[in-house]
Amino acid sequence: MPKPAPKKQAPPVAVKPKPADTVAFEPLDQSVAPSPKREFRAVWIATIDNIDWPSKKGLPAEQQQAEYRALLDGQRQAGFNAVVVQIRAAADAFYAKSMEPWSEWLTGQQGLAPSPFYDPLEFMLEESHNRGMEFHAWLNLDRGTFSRRATIAPGHITTRKPEWFLSYGERKLFNLGMPVVRTYVASLVANIVRNYDVDGIHFDDYFYPYAVAGQTLRDDEAYRANYNGMSKNDWRRSNIDKLILEIRDSIYAVKPHVKFGVSPFGIWKNAASDPEGSATSGGQAYYDLYADTRKWALEGWVDYMVPQIYFTHDHPRAPYRELVDWWTRNAGERHLYIGHGAYRVGKGGQREPSWNNPTQMPNQVRYARSMKPTLGSVYFSAKSLRDNPLGIRDSLQNNLYKYPALIPPMTWKDSLAPEPVRDLKATATPSGVELFWHEPAPAADGDRARYYVVYRFEGRQRQFRTDNPQYILTICQGESNTRFLDKTANPNKRYTYVVTAFDKLHNESREAALLVNPVAQEAARSGK
Repeated sequence: MPKPAPKKQAPPVAVKPKPADTVAFEPLDQSVAPSPKREFRAVWIATIDNIDWPSKKGLPAEQQQAEYRALLDGQRQAGFNAVVVQIRAAADAFYAKSMEPWSEWLTGQQGLAPSPFYDPLEFMLEESHNRGMEFHAWLNLDRGTFSRRATIAPGHITTRKPEWFLSYGERKLFNLGMPVVRTYVASLVANIVRNYDVDGIHFDDYFYPYAVAGQTLRDDEAYRANYNGMSKNDWRRSNIDKLILEIRDSIYAVKPHVKFGVSPFGIWKNAASDPEGSATSGGQAYYDLYADTRKWALEGWVDYMVPQIYFTHDHPRAPYRELVDWWTRNAGERHLYIGHGAYRVGKGGQREPSWNNPTQMPNQVRYARSMKPTLGSVYFSAKSLRDNPLGIRDSLQNNLYKYPALIPPMTWKDSLAPEPVRDLKATATPSGVELFWHEPAPAADGDRARYYVVYRFEGRQRQFRTDNPQYILTICQGESNTRFLDKTANPNKRYTYVVTAFDKLHNESREAALLVNPVAQEAARSGK
């Protein structure tokens, strides 16, 4: 039988090879970040008695402004991202839209406007925000007058409402046991929040006054009218509780995104007074100032606490670490920043010689960083850091704050991230790699991008270490600032650029990434 003819094989189909990807992925970065990407780094700028700014009373407006710009530039260079500026020290104002008179520490005489006229708060806000720094407006609660030598403007609240004040320690203090006084203070806060783009409202440790030897705070009349069956001590604490809540509510009613923070005395209670207290034996905010600061933190009445832990590690009555540890256990669900006494550096003397050790303050910062939920530091005050005692400013700028840090978000106020940037592109130029993108659409809550962060990684990356601040190339301030020229790019290297958008409460969008080969792009651009 003849064999069947073999089947014809189909001719092979030519397969066009896929272009080879000649850019290999770089190994994943497993390094430890040198410093936190998110960290609140602030300095107090005290205006009372011209401690920090302006340098003296009655300077021309132009000199006041020049001093403030120089102060900000110095802090920004040292790695800071926020300022806490005292705008009301003694029923006065460093801002134009106020029910209270101009401060004498601004113009030399209470009630006298700056010349040439300007609004210091508007100016300070613009200068701070242009540098990417948050601005927290710091007000004093209790002082109606600072001293007997202070100037008083005609029609000042102490003369219009003398029944609102108590004389104590050569000062007139607001009687916080009167509901009308608490409402007045809250209305001042609401007025500032309504009229100015402040990022936060801030109060320090002055509630009821620190004790003055031989003097008695005579608030018996207000106590009899309002005590509601409580002991006087409990009544005073209740007054401060009510004031904190009224201030919180007044802020929230006007602009819910504005933060509310308090910087209390570092010790709430000693353990000898209450087992819940700290292992210390110093003054106590709860008993001495009638401020139940632990309650405010645990109940979430404030957005952040900055306990003033102005003590050394080996302080015999209030060790720094003990107080940091205590506050980390009692911060609740809100932010905790540590208040540092920079003004004490180099001034230890025989009582506290450890302040003469140049490692004292840097080690305090390192310890605070190591203890969660601590999220930053605030330093008193600007003048001390500018003067750089024992090289403290150098330690921050060249080491601890060498890399930039972004403000930690407050998710209970806003947890919705902005949309990612659109149409990220790059081109090589003779001056470097130019990146440009389009502003994202508003997020679901209506928030727009407030600023952008550009990260740079060498080579092609599978994952982006955007948690590591050493890869932050720049921070572009302003929603319309959608272009950046990387003048430091090596034309012989390939880079992955990542751009993210941030909203006003510092939520970060998803990444937009782009691989750039400057040599190839330049060749294509020039037609080679």
